[in-house]
Amino acid sequence: MPLIGVIVLLAIFAVNVGLGSTSNSAFLNDVGEMLLLTSVAVLFVIAILKKEADAKK
Repeated sequence: MPLIGVIVLLAIFAVNVGLGSTSNSAFLNDVGEMLLLTSVAVLFVIAILKKEADAKK
């Protein structure tokens, strides 16, 4: 489940960057991008820790 969240949030970030570079109409500001990437990192760490816990079982 956390990996699905990572994929969705990275897709949102990619769309935002694409819109910002092509038509200068990005919908997230700098703080929004920072919070988005921070949440991606947190979800990715959660997913990795869950995979390691499952591997130890």
